[in-house]
Amino acid sequence: MTRESTAAVSTEAPPVSPGLPASTKETIRLDGATVRLAGDSGDGMQVVGGQFTNTSALHGNDVATFPDFPAEIRAPRGTLAGVSGYQVQFASRDIFTPGDTLQALVAMNPAALVTNVGDLEKGGILIVNDESFKAKDLKLARLETNPLEDGTVDDYRVIKVRLDTLNREAVREVEGLSSKLQDRCKNFFALGLIYWLFGRGIEPTLRFVREKFGNKPEVAAANEKALRAGWYYGETTEAFDHSYQVEPARLAPGTYRNVIGNQALAWGLVTAAKLSGKELYIGSYPITPASPVLEELSALKHFGVRTVQAEDEIAAICSAIGAAFGGAMAVTSSSGPGIALKGEAMGLGMILELPMLVINIQRGGPSTGLPTKTEQSDLLQAMFGRNGESPLPIIAARSPSDCFEVALEAWRIATRFMTPVILLSDGYIANGSEPWEIPNMDDLPRISVEHPAPQANGKPFLPYERNERLARPWALPGTPGMMHRVGGLEKEDVTGNVSYDPENHQHMTNVRAERVARIADDIPLQAVDGPPRGKLLVLSWGGTFGACTSAVEECRAGGLSVAHAHLRYLNPFPANLGEVLAAYDRILVPELNTGQLRMLVQSRFLRECVGLNKVKGKPFTVSDVVFKTRELVA
Repeated sequence: MTRESTAAVSTEAPPVSPGLPASTKETIRLDGATVRLAGDSGDGMQVVGGQFTNTSALHGNDVATFPDFPAEIRAPRGTLAGVSGYQVQFASRDIFTPGDTLQALVAMNPAALVTNVGDLEKGGILIVNDESFKAKDLKLARLETNPLEDGTVDDYRVIKVRLDTLNREAVREVEGLSSKLQDRCKNFFALGLIYWLFGRGIEPTLRFVREKFGNKPEVAAANEKALRAGWYYGETTEAFDHSYQVEPARLAPGTYRNVIGNQALAWGLVTAAKLSGKELYIGSYPITPASPVLEELSALKHFGVRTVQAEDEIAAICSAIGAAFGGAMAVTSSSGPGIALKGEAMGLGMILELPMLVINIQRGGPSTGLPTKTEQSDLLQAMFGRNGESPLPIIAARSPSDCFEVALEAWRIATRFMTPVILLSDGYIANGSEPWEIPNMDDLPRISVEHPAPQANGKPFLPYERNERLARPWALPGTPGMMHRVGGLEKEDVTGNVSYDPENHQHMTNVRAERVARIADDIPLQAVDGPPRGKLLVLSWGGTFGACTSAVEECRAGGLSVAHAHLRYLNPFPANLGEVLAAYDRILVPELNTGQLRMLVQSRFLRECVGLNKVKGKPFTVSDVVFKTRELVA
């Protein structure tokens, strides 16, 4: 942490938790900071990173996170491939990304150090467990020399902590604790030290420990002792002569909580079901990073949620189709490989014209690819990944909290237009977190769902008779007079009978495509942040929102004529998107793929676009977009 990044210096001690003394050291106030904790996948970095995030959110900071972990549950200890990290940016101002560079890094071993130290700013704080830098540890990390001694860390403020020894001394008096369990507490020692360093209270984490380990009092006691010992180490060691404080952010009035993307998505689905008067059914098969949606919903049975972990992806979506036919709010969730298996059944849902949601939490591909890394490479799959002419609406979340809103909007479109809707998220959004203003249910618009009433006049029911949106009626099974045929064969117009007539197939294909196209008249016009015309428009979608928003703000502050448009609706595009694109000299499309949205925009509007593309399993940094934007404007 460099003094140049400070906003003010105060000798007033920051607030601490009950049972801890006020710090006697100088406090430097910042407007924001970025911290990353890194270690083995079994070191509990995700746990303590989540606790630091929640505590900062409770402190009132705006927060944004980036969890990063291996695909293996227990990756080989000490290896480069086994490093797990959790990055948090917390600030007293609005932020949209987890930060480009780190002000503080905690490295639990050599592998964690060498894979993460490049992101630490010069002069930044590097806290290392120097007892883990033995010959064996260096060999596992493929290091020939010790990075603490060979000049690797000379540009940083290195704080060497005998973490193993200090942690064991802190918890040794806890009875019934094995040496293995003692060592597992060291992540809380590191967390306590970071809490002291940034003036965080420990009480929220103490509550977490007591609730999580309530049936293991010895483990709860040990983690509490380790946490307090880490805080006291920061206060008493001569390695630190001051701590830091980030004041609460000025958020709009309301009740806020920290929310993870998949969590917000699950809550949005439950809310959409309540707003439409439907029971929620989800049929899914576990897959990273989509599994938490199913797991979160399985804990909400008291809201009338029915969850089924199917035997495979095909069974999962087919059960959801059955639930949609039966009149429920039907959902299936997966990631790219699972969506590939669902492709045929997605076509069945499309030709049956039943409302349902198909959720794709994108990850690195192809095939198994990078299961725990983020990517945006499934857009073309969502557009074209079915046999025949099978267009479906596509809507994409932009941030963790936006997942709630997107769930409501996707279900609104599905029911108004009687069609499956594809909802895209990605690993970055799904695992990340940010403050979310808890809405008032009374303020949310109802999602109107109508079913045809029983027919008593003897007239035949026409299942494919359409309204002004070309949507057919959603007839519930068992309703008198509503018997009709369902299946994957082509339907005769209006009657729904099987038809092989060429003209009818042409007509039905055109009608289904036009029904999706008419959604453009039912969604908002595309908004633009910045000048309504100018030299450059940055066009983004999905999880690139934060980096693009911050980059465009930075460029405009520097005097550049740059605007930003972020797409929520990807099929169909907003009705005015062509006019928006025509108002700018150049279009930049940043994507975590090799140019999928760029291809769709160019083919649809015949407007050349410039791509900013990468597929490294990591999100864009703000500086990535700033550099390309300045290059194009210059």
